[in-house]
Amino acid sequence: MEEKVDCEIRELLDKISSRMRRDYSESLRELNLYVGQDKLLFRLWSGDGVTQIQLVEHLNCEPPTVTNMVKSLEQNGFIYRKRDQKDARVMRIFLTDEGRELEKPVKIKWRRQQEKLLNSILPEERMLLRRIMKQMESNLF
Repeated sequence: MEEKVDCEIRELLDKISSRMRRDYSESLRELNLYVGQDKLLFRLWSGDGVTQIQLVEHLNCEPPTVTNMVKSLEQNGFIYRKRDQKDARVMRIFLTDEGRELEKPVKIKWRRQQEKLLNSILPEERMLLRRIMKQMESNLF
């Protein structure tokens, strides 16, 4: 019985994660963004002028993934790269005005996705869910 419950929990997590990613991805496409690019932009909204290495560390993904995200965001006019004034080997990444204007709509989409997920879950249940999920995260990392 316990094994069945464990499998069901795993399946539910997969199902929820997949649906949330698909729904969020569709909503970001309206802004000409892909999932993952929003996290890169969130980092820049808190302070741009960072290097790709700093983005790799922040996003915890492979350098080629960040390179592709940066290229795509640059082609869409949301960011630009500029050589560091002190070290010409280093490229820094900055937001364009268009990239700054995305902050509010992306945050609204993110908030709506979260509200949809947590709808009808009481605050004390949310706290318990958060604690359990933190423990699950700790178990994996």
